[in-house]
Amino acid sequence: MYVELFKAFLLGVVEGITEWLPISSTGHMILVEEFIQLNASEAFKEMFFVVIQLGAILAVVLLYFNKLNPFSSWKSRQDKVNTMRIWYKVIVGVVPAAVLGILFDDWLDEHFYNYMTVSIMLIVYGVLFIVIENRNKRKKATINSFSELSYRTAFLIGMFQVLSLIPGTSRSGATILGAIILGTSRYVAAEYSFFLSIPVMFGASALKLVKFGLSFTGTEIAVLLTGMIVAFVVSVIAIRFLMGYIKNNDFKAFGWYRIVLGILVIVYFILIG
Repeated sequence: MYVELFKAFLLGVVEGITEWLPISSTGHMILVEEFIQLNASEAFKEMFFVVIQLGAILAVVLLYFNKLNPFSSWKSRQDKVNTMRIWYKVIVGVVPAAVLGILFDDWLDEHFYNYMTVSIMLIVYGVLFIVIENRNKRKKATINSFSELSYRTAFLIGMFQVLSLIPGTSRSGATILGAIILGTSRYVAAEYSFFLSIPVMFGASALKLVKFGLSFTGTEIAVLLTGMIVAFVVSVIAIRFLMGYIKNNDFKAFGWYRIVLGILVIVYFILIG
């Protein structure tokens, strides 16, 4: 049991870091599973790799609780209205990925949950990050706050999030890229990506839990909770790092990281294949 808890700890660290940086958490989890394999049923592992993200999501809820809480007694009437508008824009942005995710969840897992898809997507979106950041080098963002984010733009960013249904793409990476293309600042793009993750991940986790059947052994509960708690703590650190980093830097470093990792993964699996 202690060995399984240590594995869950390591997987929680990976999830907490990669969920928020635009480098694909699902992709990394697929790759890490090659080296850290839980001694559990396939059904449990499939559920674990999704539900562990709840811990990461709770980090967003904690860090942005005041900004996202429309019922705070400290807020004026107008502030509460503005907060509700953020949520309306989040709902609009969530719809495309939520609908397609529910319809094609099993099909996507069957056809794209493999190292080659992950590798290709890591490289493709790495190149896109570099190209788009170079293109936008001298362009000023036209959307610098949530009040300037229209519902149309929110929906279009949500369409970009659909791309992240393919492992290796990165949910945050797809939404951040889409948001930057549509004219948002990096800061707004990152925050909106965080907020979109809340209903998406809660919904995905609920779906996996229902599929699993809510029947756990004591060891399974301990493993799942360990992964979630570690993911939560590491996520708090990762989010704070990213928001501080993008104040003075662009996303090209993440692009290069994705390209190098994608190439290394392809080489590794070819050699052991």
